Amino acid sequence: MQIPIETFRLANGLLVTLSEDHTAPIVAVNLWYHVGSANEREGLTGFAHLFEHMLFQGSEHVGTNEHFETIQRAGGTLNGSTWLERTNYFETVPSNHLESILWLEADRMGFLLPGMTQQKLDLQRDVVKNERRWSMDNQPYGSWWEKLPALCFPQSHPFHHSLIGSMEDLSAASLEDVASFFRTYYTPDNAVLSIAGDFDPRQARDAVEKYFGPIPRGPGKPPLRDMTLPPVIGERLRETVEDDVALARVFLAFRSPIFGSDEYYAASICGAILGMRRGSRLYRTLVREQQIAQDAGAFTYDLAKGADLLVIDVTARPGVGPEELERAIEAEVYRLRENGVSAEEVQRAQALIESDFIRGMQLAGERADQLSKFATFFGEPRLVNEQLDRYRAVRPADVDAFARARLGENNRASLIYVPRVEAAVEETVGAGAER
Repeated sequence: MQIPIETFRLANGLLVTLSEDHTAPIVAVNLWYHVGSANEREGLTGFAHLFEHMLFQGSEHVGTNEHFETIQRAGGTLNGSTWLERTNYFETVPSNHLESILWLEADRMGFLLPGMTQQKLDLQRDVVKNERRWSMDNQPYGSWWEKLPALCFPQSHPFHHSLIGSMEDLSAASLEDVASFFRTYYTPDNAVLSIAGDFDPRQARDAVEKYFGPIPRGPGKPPLRDMTLPPVIGERLRETVEDDVALARVFLAFRSPIFGSDEYYAASICGAILGMRRGSRLYRTLVREQQIAQDAGAFTYDLAKGADLLVIDVTARPGVGPEELERAIEAEVYRLRENGVSAEEVQRAQALIESDFIRGMQLAGERADQLSKFATFFGEPRLVNEQLDRYRAVRPADVDAFARARLGENNRASLIYVPRVEAAVEETVGAGAER
C-alpha cells in the first residue's frame, strides 16, 4: 500500500504534507506541534496539556467556543491530544470547508495571545484540574499512566514527571508563563501541518501559503535535557499501589528501543505475540487456560527519543491475588525469552499489525495523523510508506534477540494495583452479612 504524499516547506519553517484521496467527500487537517510534557521545566509542569485546552478558547479573530461551533455547524469533528513528545490538533470536515479550517488553525497559531485573558486561563486551569481528578485521582487504576513513567524513567529524565502536571504547578501558572510557553513552542518552524482526503492540492497549497505564510518563525526552542539512557534499567523495580479497586492489576514494563529504530519493529512484534488480541500468548494462557485474568494485553509507548517502553497490562479475575498474577505473567515472559518464538507467531503478529495499519490509512484523519507523526519525529512523512516493509522484514531470530537483551530480570518495572485494605475488609464483611 503506497499512500500519495506531497510535501513542501514555507519560508517560516512550517512543514506541510498533502495526501490526496477522493474516496469520500471529506478532508482531515492535522497539526502537530513538537512539544510535549518532556519540554516542560521543573515547577512549570502541565503546560503542554494546559495549552491543548487554551487553544480552543479563541484567538484575536475567533471568539471563545467559535472554533468548536464553526466545525460542528459544518458537520465536522475536532479534538486535540497531548503526549510526552508532541501536542496535536485535528479536524475532519466536508471537503468544501477546508479553507475555513486552515484559517482557524492559522489564526490560533499566529494570533492566540491577543485573545488570551486571565479569565480564560483561570477557567481552563480549573478544567484541567477537574480532568485530573476525574481521570486519575478518582478513577480506578487512573494513576497508572502517571506512575508507570515515573517508575521507569529516572527523576532527572524528561519523561519522568506527570503529563497532566501537578496541582501546585497549575495553580502557580501566570498569564505571562503561559504566553512565554506559547511564543517558544507554538511557532510554524516547530509544527507540521498535514492534509489528507478530498481536496485539490494546488488550492490547498495556495490556502496554506495565504494563511500560514505571514506567521513569523519562532525565537528557537531550548534543547531538551539529556534523554540518553542505558538499554536496560539495570535492576528490578517495583511499586505497589493501594487503590479503590475490586481486582488486582499488574503493569510489567521493559525499557525498549525507540520508535523508528530497526530494533523497534522486533520489539513491536514481540509485544504483539505476547499481548495483541485474544490469540496472544498472555490472553490464551492467563485468560483462557489458567483463568486467573479477565483481560491481558501488551503495547509500546512509541517514544522516539531516549528510550521506549514495552508494557504488559493484565487484570486479575476475582479471588486472584497480585502475587499469583505477577508470577504467571513472568512465567510467560520467561518461556518466550528462553524458548523463542515461532515463525507462525511472527507471521500472525505481522498480519494483525498490517491489517490495523491498512484500515487506519483508509481513514482521512488517521492518515493525516500518521503523516504528521513521521514528519515531526523524522522530518520525512514518506517513511509511513516504509512501515509495512519494516514489519515484514522482522524474523523470529530478531524477536528472540530482542527478548534475550531486553526481557531479563535487570530490565523490569512492576506497577501493581491492589484493593485497599479497608475496601477489602468492607467487601468481606458485606459478603458475610449477605450469607
